[in-house]
Amino acid sequence: MEISGILTAIVIGIVIGLLGRLALPGRQHIGILWTLLVGIVAALVGTALAGAFGVADTKGIDWIEIIIQIALAAVGVAGVEQLKGRR
Repeated sequence: MEISGILTAIVIGIVIGLLGRLALPGRQHIGILWTLLVGIVAALVGTALAGAFGVADTKGIDWIEIIIQIALAAVGVAGVEQLKGRR
């Protein structure tokens, strides 16, 4: 993987993580680093799931893939918040 690929993954992870946080009601008590990590994981897993369902490569914007990624990020943010809240 090249540097540009890593930087792209980080930027997409930030965007997906922030959109996942916005999808949840209320305030989330996790930091930007956790949001970044959840967003990167959600983007990677969402891309894999979209590929498995055959909706990853469409003409134009891959809306279904983006929705899957945001939903996974929202679940991930909620999960991290629950884990951090138990401590």
